[in-house]
Parts: sequence; C-alpha cells; structure tokens
Amino acid sequence: MSQPLTRNSSTEAQSVSGTVTVAIAEGVATVRFAHPKGNSLPAALLARLAEEIRSLGPQPEAKVIVLRSGDTGPFCAGASFDELKAINDPAAGKEFFMGFARVILAMTRCPKFIIARLHGKAVGGGVGLVAASDYAMAVESASLRLSELAVGIGPFVVGPAIERKIGLGGFSAMAIDTEWRSARWAEEFGLYSRVFDSVNALDSGLDLFARKLARANPQAMAKLKSVFWHGTESWERMLEERAEMSGALVTSEFTRAAITAFEGGRGAGDGGR
Repeated sequence: MSQPLTRNSSTEAQSVSGTVTVAIAEGVATVRFAHPKGNSLPAALLARLAEEIRSLGPQPEAKVIVLRSGDTGPFCAGASFDELKAINDPAAGKEFFMGFARVILAMTRCPKFIIARLHGKAVGGGVGLVAASDYAMAVESASLRLSELAVGIGPFVVGPAIERKIGLGGFSAMAIDTEWRSARWAEEFGLYSRVFDSVNALDSGLDLFARKLARANPQAMAKLKSVFWHGTESWERMLEERAEMSGALVTSEFTRAAITAFEGGRGAGDGGR
C-alpha cells in the first residue's frame, strides 16, 4: 500500500478562517474543509478550497477527488454569517460571493471526478458544492435547504450548478420554499447519487467506490467530465454577474435585518449563505 501524501493549508487563525487539508493515497485525493461554526465557508476558506482543487487537476497521482468536511455538525452551513454582516458596500459583497463562484468553477473545470461525502446537513453554499460535484454520497440525515431568500438575497451564484443537476423545477422549488428537503428527496431529484443509513455504511461504500474509480482510465474519466459540464463555458461571466446581484442585495437594510432575524431564530446545525 502506498503511503498517503498529505498537505495542510490551514492558517494559524483556524477559529476564524477554518482549515483545508489534502491527502492523497492510492489514487484518491481527499480534500477536507472544516470550520468550527458548522463547517461554514468564510472567504479565506473558499479561496483555499478553490486553490487546492485547481492544483489537483494536473497531478497524476490524484485519479479521483473526494470532497468532505469536518466530522461533526453539518456537512456545510453555507456562508459565514459573520462575514455577511461585515460587508459594507456592493463591491465587497460581490467579491465575497465570487469566492463561491471560484470554487464552483474550479470543481466543474477540474478534469478529475469529484465525489462529495455528506455526513450531515447542507445549506445554501453547501448545496452548491454538492451540485458542482460529479457524484454525491450521503447519509439519510443529510437534509438540505436553500435559505437565501429567507435572509433577503437569493441562490444566484450556486443556482446554475443546482439547476443543471436537478432541473429548473427542482431548483425553483428549493429557491422559493426555503424549508428542508430530505436526503431521499435529493436522491430522487439526482442531487444525491447514493444515500446510506449510517456514516459507517457511507464510508465503507465511499472507500470502495473511490478506489474503484481510481483504477479507471484517467483519459476516459476526463472526457466524461467534459461531457457532464459541456455548455458551461460561459459560466465565468454569468457567475460574476450573479455575484454582483448578491453583493448589491446583501448591503440593503432589508437584508441586514433579515440576516439578523434568521441568525437569531435558526436552530443548532442550521446555517445560511
């Protein structure tokens, strides 16, 4: 068995920006992001996540990529509320949401299959990560929601990836009705590829599946990946425009009040964009 290659791109201010680590073993590259606040996604973590995924694209030792988060709490609670509340002008807002755009572009442009592992709930930007993956494996408790409208904005940046994966009907339903959807709902609509009854079963299935893919023809997988995301060549400009929409909305008094109310009323493990 080959020894894993591990790279840690965390910063000293882990409690603020979170961590991103990368380990490669037997052709499987595991990218793990973590943040103490529900594995949420502040700007610095988004930047490192995009950088690590882009760097794995040309690495021959990485045949397939597994995207996972910290082991406790939700898979991803979405954007950092602390950073959302600190945005004070549309330009800063646009730049913050461009962080999500860059991760989505890195994932969809990467020539390697990306498998998302969901041990828990996904909210907003976390749903975007799932949609930008090529295959998603989750536990039954991994419900999900798009909460953006509830906080005065909309799922503009993550929307194209979600709509492409589940269709306009499913996406519009999630965007308008911001309540939770079950893992089985996500599986039915094609957002989740497989659902397991426990984390142990998830990890066993994921390990076998990832190792199997790591033995497949890399050129064939790369060509399939290009087929999956054919027609997204204009996404750079579109996602920039969507980030600008969100950046303008997030500075409004309506949205500021909605964020405060939503943050105060949400339950443990619930997150936002």
